[in-house]
Amino acid sequence: MSKQLHLRNSEEFRVVYGQGIRYDSRLFTVFVLPNCLAHHRFGLTASRKATGNAVERNRSKRLLREAFRLSAGKLADLQKKYDWVLNARRSILQVKVGAVLEEFQQIVELVADREQKS
Repeated sequence: MSKQLHLRNSEEFRVVYGQGIRYDSRLFTVFVLPNCLAHHRFGLTASRKATGNAVERNRSKRLLREAFRLSAGKLADLQKKYDWVLNARRSILQVKVGAVLEEFQQIVELVADREQKS
């Protein structure tokens, strides 16, 4: 995935955390904030406290990154483009990418429903 699709610095993360809408799932937490760009951007966090050692943190980030990549079709259906911050939870380490993908797509549907209502 190209670097333009990533949130790069702590200020960008802080803006999404502070002004975005929070969605919780069993495997991760997502913060979503509309942006004025022509594409979605995303940032990933997997803290040592939440996910453990470096190997586990890297695996959780790979799972989240792959779920975002595989959801490109659903993301394209959204009316607006968003900045997404995905925070891994420890439970993500016990599942395969299919479960992560399913939960992420449910959150994308919630965002789409919110767009329809506004």
